[in-house]
Amino acid sequence: MMTNRNKTYELIIFDWDGTLMDSASKIVNCFRKAVADVDIEYPGDSAVRNIIGLGLKEALDVLLPDHSDEIRQQVVDRYREHFLYLDETEMPLFDGVEEGLRHLCSGNYSLAIATGKARIGLDRVLQHTKLRELFVASRCADEAASKPHPRMVLDLLTATGVPADKAIVVGDTSYDIKMAHRANADALAVCYGVHHRDDLQAEQPLDCVDNFAAVLDWFL
Repeated sequence: MMTNRNKTYELIIFDWDGTLMDSASKIVNCFRKAVADVDIEYPGDSAVRNIIGLGLKEALDVLLPDHSDEIRQQVVDRYREHFLYLDETEMPLFDGVEEGLRHLCSGNYSLAIATGKARIGLDRVLQHTKLRELFVASRCADEAASKPHPRMVLDLLTATGVPADKAIVVGDTSYDIKMAHRANADALAVCYGVHHRDDLQAEQPLDCVDNFAAVLDWFL
């Protein structure tokens, strides 16, 4: 595995779900309920966990390849209803995230977000966690091409004026690592999210760490 701890970065681009927030259980529950509402076969918890990080359209291309656009849109509508309003599954930040992000800001890093969430979903969790002030920019799946396309990272580099060689993506899925590399940025994988360590390491991140404390150790 590559290592690059001595390199100086200006911008850290975080994935949200599975990297900063433990939201996998809620996402899985909401997909299960949405599919039940539309009365089609559920593809299984493991399949749903594997698409976390993609935009909803791209996720359903994988999960429901044999269903019509009309059925997929019904699932999207029901998923959003459950996720935003009906489902009460807790979504805590991972241990040490809030304090750690503040340490990174005080260490002269700029922080950004690249997420498979829609803008309305990201805005809600930023308001709930009171972390909005820590991020200089964010990009969502309904504003740019879904991961692993590099568009989110490229947009964030443009918005912040940071060159790709001074930016690094931190994420828990192979989609995050691929996105970073396609934008010519570095990537750090976290192994406590939804994708297995072996799958992450296959994409050749600089490192793969086991908790958020180790993310901090990597940068501070």
